[in-house]
Amino acid sequence: MRIAVTGSTGLIGSALVRSLRADGHEVVRFVRREPAGADEARWDPERGRVDPAGLAGCGAVVHLAGAGIGDHRWTAAYKRKIRDSRVLGTAALANALAGLDEPPAVLVSGSAVGYYGDTGDRPVDEDSPAGHGFLPSVCVEWEAAAAPAQEAGIRTAFARTGLVVAKEGGAWGRMFPLFRAGVGGRLGDGRQYWPFISLHDEVAALRHIIDTPELSGPVNLTAPEPLTNRQVTAAMARVLHRPAVLPVPAVALRVVLGEFSQDVLGGQRARPTRLLESGFVFRDPGIEQAIRAALQ
Repeated sequence: MRIAVTGSTGLIGSALVRSLRADGHEVVRFVRREPAGADEARWDPERGRVDPAGLAGCGAVVHLAGAGIGDHRWTAAYKRKIRDSRVLGTAALANALAGLDEPPAVLVSGSAVGYYGDTGDRPVDEDSPAGHGFLPSVCVEWEAAAAPAQEAGIRTAFARTGLVVAKEGGAWGRMFPLFRAGVGGRLGDGRQYWPFISLHDEVAALRHIIDTPELSGPVNLTAPEPLTNRQVTAAMARVLHRPAVLPVPAVALRVVLGEFSQDVLGGQRARPTRLLESGFVFRDPGIEQAIRAALQ
């Protein structure tokens, strides 16, 4: 199959491209610069420009582009960048797909479990409503921006991804060095739920969505059972054979992270109901399995 991917240089996107190409699929990577080869196509999401030639003949499109949530302090300008990079990019791509004479069968569009807000101890799945706050509002707009593709009859799925366990990047990529140095610890009281997923299972789940015609709408990409931050911290300490006795006080997180600390100290007890019901089998369902997979 010919598959287009945005966000292909990120943690998830680069792993997905490697996996698809290893199995013989033709991958077209959408880039913001001048294309460097036949396997790249140009787009300018903020201006709504997408090269239709890159989408021609594609059976699937996976849209993962977006500014990093935790890459910078949440100033008003960076919050606007987080929102615009997702909403404008999705709208540009959805409109381009809707305008094709022969659109792809499926669009897998990135989203996040942040859609549900801070759920405390309350379990949530794809039927649960959106939460309140900045990230839930972004996720709602993000998913709504794909409407042109849905209205054009393209099967559209929203991959609501949890915390990806990987040492190369993302939130977990920053945690590994701390725990290796023996200075890792729980965040706040550690009772917030962390819906994790291994990088291998994340990529496998994205491909499962592409290959499963009955999957559309929201799909949680998280391990079967979310754990609390305290449980995750203990697992990191066991696997890495390091102590985890230095908790980070909530007040310190608020000073360092500002508004983003609300989301670090909150969490989602999210379950992947739709993935499980569609027959997806996790290779790394437990936290220690996910951590060990990241280290291999």
